[in-house]
Amino acid sequence: MQQAQIDRLRAAIIPAQQLFIGGRPTPAISEARLDVVSPIDGKVLTSIADGDVADVDAAVRHARQAFDQGSWSRAAPAQRKKVLLRFADLIERHALEIAVLGVRDNGTEISMAYKAEPLSAAGTIRYYAEAIDKVYGEIAPTSGDVLGLVHREPLGVVGVIVPWNFPLMIGAWKIGPALAAGNSVVVKPPELASLTLLRFAELATEAGLPDGVLNVVTGRGASAGEALALHTDVDVLAFTGSGAVGRRLLECSARSNLKRVHLELGGKSPNIVFADVPDIKHAAKVSASGIFRNSGQVCVAGSRLLVQSSIYDRFMAELRDATAKLRVGDPLELTSDIGAIASKPQLRKNLDAVAGAEAQGATRLIGGEQIRVESGGNFMAPAILTDVTPSMQVWRDEVFGPVLAVTRFEGEEDATALANATPYGLASAVWTASLSTAHRMVRAIKAGVVHVNAYGGANITVPLGGFKQSGFGRDKSLHALDAYTDLKTAWIAL
Repeated sequence: MQQAQIDRLRAAIIPAQQLFIGGRPTPAISEARLDVVSPIDGKVLTSIADGDVADVDAAVRHARQAFDQGSWSRAAPAQRKKVLLRFADLIERHALEIAVLGVRDNGTEISMAYKAEPLSAAGTIRYYAEAIDKVYGEIAPTSGDVLGLVHREPLGVVGVIVPWNFPLMIGAWKIGPALAAGNSVVVKPPELASLTLLRFAELATEAGLPDGVLNVVTGRGASAGEALALHTDVDVLAFTGSGAVGRRLLECSARSNLKRVHLELGGKSPNIVFADVPDIKHAAKVSASGIFRNSGQVCVAGSRLLVQSSIYDRFMAELRDATAKLRVGDPLELTSDIGAIASKPQLRKNLDAVAGAEAQGATRLIGGEQIRVESGGNFMAPAILTDVTPSMQVWRDEVFGPVLAVTRFEGEEDATALANATPYGLASAVWTASLSTAHRMVRAIKAGVVHVNAYGGANITVPLGGFKQSGFGRDKSLHALDAYTDLKTAWIAL
């Protein structure tokens, strides 16, 4: 990846985008459109179709027809594997094009977007392609005059709604296992970042995925998203996003056909540094990255830092130094460590969170202001807030921006109580040289992921999902297949 290649792709004109239904680009029935505004410079990049109820209905109809026709749903797993492996290869072949397209759309720094979006998506598709012909049914331990079989079958039509921070990576976490299992899929991308998933669907068709098996309906959440959640011919809905929308989707399931709903919701993840941390400088650098990468727009971001009192001053000095060295800039420049905030409303929310924390008694150690205003884009200096207490809103609520809330703790019990003092339970981290402390904290922290002497890096082989109000269900790993398959018992008298 070279800067000259990125600059060439940056200059490419993006044509007006359509929906992708039945294997081809399709205009919205209403012909309504939404402008795509780049967070890099505030300028209109292109437009997308503003799909609504009628378009969702058409997409679901194509998905159901494809499923019932059976060329994909009843194909041998080895055949689905071949198509998905070709799909993964195509994504990799077009990886830089896709990454630059996504950065222009949502502002993630290119060095991160390239790995986290197309390359990660290709890896995910390849993982489930390789796995699906190795997943067996079961033979029950019955008496000799009975044969008990347990079959695993695809559910039918899967609705997928994904967020704007990593639409392709998170989309692949859901689309990959759903397709591998034999389902048809209808995706509602975020209106702030739809371009990469539209390209993703085109490549799937080029790889040989039958028409109608993967459909993309762009549009607003209140129209296209809700229509997908309410549709009575959607069998399962997979969602990553806010708790408020997650609750709404559960209501939609209850109001329609009681479709299964899998939710990966918000996080307010604790990053806990004990006095025996093996390397303070390294831990500080990783902790800064763990909250400030992608401008803090990461569901598992380590947005609460807990530091043991005896090393607090030393650690905070290293953290401030590591944060000050991060370069916030044009996300399509390889020299930028942090890119743009995805939208102006999100930028305002981040700035308000900092101001609100200060009003409640927190101290701003560094950052927290809008920068690069002259660019027309949405840029913010990473903020570290100290003297934060559990009663403060910035401690309890997800900001989803480059805002770190810091407090100190005395001992293990204190750290555990502080770590668990939010409604969320998505991710966490513990830094310690003690194996015993690490194991006790892994058990004590109420979170779906606990990193030890690291923050991030958990790959496709392990599940991701939350405890408490961070949702239920799991993305990634073989466990994700459970969300898109059903078990059928055959009880055969011999």
